[in-house]
Amino acid sequence: MPRGSKDKYTAEQKRKAEHIEESYEHKGVSKEEAEARAWATVNKQSGGGERKGGAGRKKPASAKSQDRQESARRAVASREGHSRNSKASRETQTVDSLMKEARAKKIPGRSGMRKQALIEALRKAG
Repeated sequence: MPRGSKDKYTAEQKRKAEHIEESYEHKGVSKEEAEARAWATVNKQSGGGERKGGAGRKKPASAKSQDRQESARRAVASREGHSRNSKASRETQTVDSLMKEARAKKIPGRSGMRKQALIEALRKAG
């Protein structure tokens, strides 16, 4: 049987738990187990009972914009086929992304190269 008071839960959460409990009982699960699973599901989905206040302490606006800029920079780099540490991670890149990088560096003979040859050529090109 679930512990604790259910007073802090919203009416919607209580209805959801009741519906889930009925569903488990219909499948043959005992009443106690069904109730425990239902409340566990509601807690997992909504984070527990209704809470007062906001989400807590927020980052200053400047830190948030810096994070956004850094994320945008990483997104552009990944679209171009570069990961955070492109030289160390070439082994994990796809042949297509290696080919893009080779094309950008104008490596001759790239179209006939296999993956390992592309990696070597890119290493030599710097």
